[in-house]
Parts: sequence; structure tokens; C-alpha cells
Amino acid sequence: MAILLDDDRATLHGGDALVVLPTLPAGSVDLVLTDPPYNSGGRTQSDRTKVSARDKYVSGDAQHQLADFVGDNRDQRAYTAWLALVLAHCLRASRPGASLLVFSDWRQLPATSDALQAGGWLWRGIVPWHKPISRPRAGGFKAECEYLLWGSNGPIDATRNPVYLPGLYSASQPRGAARRHITEKPVSLLAELAQVCVPGGMVLDPFAGSGSTGVAALSTGRRFVGVELSEHYQQVAVDRLREAAGSAWVASGPGPSVAS
Repeated sequence: MAILLDDDRATLHGGDALVVLPTLPAGSVDLVLTDPPYNSGGRTQSDRTKVSARDKYVSGDAQHQLADFVGDNRDQRAYTAWLALVLAHCLRASRPGASLLVFSDWRQLPATSDALQAGGWLWRGIVPWHKPISRPRAGGFKAECEYLLWGSNGPIDATRNPVYLPGLYSASQPRGAARRHITEKPVSLLAELAQVCVPGGMVLDPFAGSGSTGVAALSTGRRFVGVELSEHYQQVAVDRLREAAGSAWVASGPGPSVAS
């Protein structure tokens, strides 16, 4: 299933990333910007492998009932191998010099860096994301940062996009009615990160979720292609992308209804 904007600025594919990514044209992507299921959310094996993501990422006093998502209960070796396969397919779809930015928490930094390199990307560094709203931790330090691992498909030709970007970002997660996904990232942050993509270039998110990466890409004049497994979040993403683009959608094949 593919849902297309009528002006080809965005495409959302419904399905598993490992099935959809091999069908994308080789060398067609300028930036991979993605927030995979961390398969984290706990200090112990039993915590990390809980079936429900809500049990790991939603606090007991949360004031929302956002839909759960799947694919978040792999152990460490399974997570590393799976993510390396996904990122290898992303590499094939990316042009030489394209960048990869993949989110991780502190627990999965080692596994995610292994997956990035095993997937064939050249690892270039870590960009911290500071979250101003975070809970204190008695006797120690707040977990108030997540991280972006930066890689590239070989050498970067800076003349194509001569930007100078910061190495640290601060932005709060969406809250209240503005929040569409359990682990949603701020569009403002994603829009800043999208600046590493050449103007008018193609941004790929193989874990599109509620469509935040696509919204950010469109808002900065980039194009977008995403993949999302959950039919619920496909519909959420479609609605948000349609609003962001201010354009009609055309749907082909089975999938969520997008009729106006």
C-alpha cells in the first residue's frame, strides 16, 4: 500500500520496513532521519521485553491513552541484527554522501552504533538532544538527553549543502492534545535536523509513526518517503501530512481511508 501526494512531495508506504525498503529506488534518498523502536525502556531483560510499549514508555500518571505500537520487545542481539538490516537497506536507497540520523536512548547507544556501522554507514558522531522537561532522579543524574547517531554514505560533498549546524539541540516533546504517539519527537527538532539534507532533497523515515519526520521535511521544503507498519499510525500520519502539505491525497491499494 502506498499513499501519495498528488504532487509527489510525499509518499507513505504501509508495511514492514524490511519488506518495503528493498522496493525503493537505489540512490534516491538524501537523508535518512528515523526514530526506530528502541527495544529499551528498562534496566532488566524482563523490563525491555515487555510486549506492550505502553508498559515501558508511559508513566502511570500519564494523561493520555495513545495507541500502542509493535516491534519493541527484541533482546539486544536481535535488535542489533534487525536494525543493521534496516539501515543496510536504507544505505542502498541513499545517494553517495547522504546522511543518516538515527535516534537512540543511552541504553541502546552501543547497539545502535554497531548497527549503523554493520549496515555500511560511515559513523560520524553523536548529537545529544536535551529534553528540558524531565524527571529528577534521586541520588544521581537526570536522564534528560536522548541521542542522534550521525552517519553518512561515504564522503560528504559539503558544496551541495554548505550548512553549519550545532552539535546539541534542546526541545520539549509534544504534550497534551498535541501528542499523537507514545514516543513522538518534536517537529521543531526534526525540522532543524532536516537542514543537513540538501534543499528539495528526499528524506526517508522507515519508522514513520505518526508522521512527524514527514511534517518536518515538508515544512522545510524537502520531500518525504516513509514506511509505517501500524494501520492506526498510518492513518494518523496521512492526516498530518495532508494538513502539512495543504494538498489532496491519492491512495492506491489497501490501507487507511483518506477520503475527504
